[in-house]
Amino acid sequence: MRKVLLFIPLILFLVLGSIFYLQLGKNTQYMPSALVGKKVPGFTLVSLETDQLVTQEDLPDGPYLINFWGTWCPACHLEHPFLIELADEGVIIIGIDYKDEKNLAQQWLAQKGNPYANVLMDEIGRFGVDMGVTGAPETFVVDRSGMIVYRHQGVINAQNWPVIKSHLK
Repeated sequence: MRKVLLFIPLILFLVLGSIFYLQLGKNTQYMPSALVGKKVPGFTLVSLETDQLVTQEDLPDGPYLINFWGTWCPACHLEHPFLIELADEGVIIIGIDYKDEKNLAQQWLAQKGNPYANVLMDEIGRFGVDMGVTGAPETFVVDRSGMIVYRHQGVINAQNWPVIKSHLK
């Protein structure tokens, strides 16, 4: 029995080594979303620019991005110039000003430029909860049929844009 106990560290090493080996090469930043393959959940939000109510029926028909951002979010400051570039290239981005104050968001867009086709206010974060948002920035890719096909957590930049763009069909 004592000889069997001597093999426990070896067995433990082999099990852990196998687990670590299987994780090599995987994107540890990727978190799947339960909404992938589903329509954008229903919502009624207020437009930052017009103060009118907007629902999921008012979303664009073609492929587009839904980007959750906030003026309180340091990473959003890093992401914003790249979103301006994408908008200049014709990428449609719906901005969700997440848990933010209206006047701060308006100042932000006036100073930094507005890459969004429409900016909707999610002041209490309810739509963010429905979308499964864990923080900002977070971006969802919606295809031509209105299905969410990809979720990206973190800053969109030149390095990760090719992956995100590949889902934008």
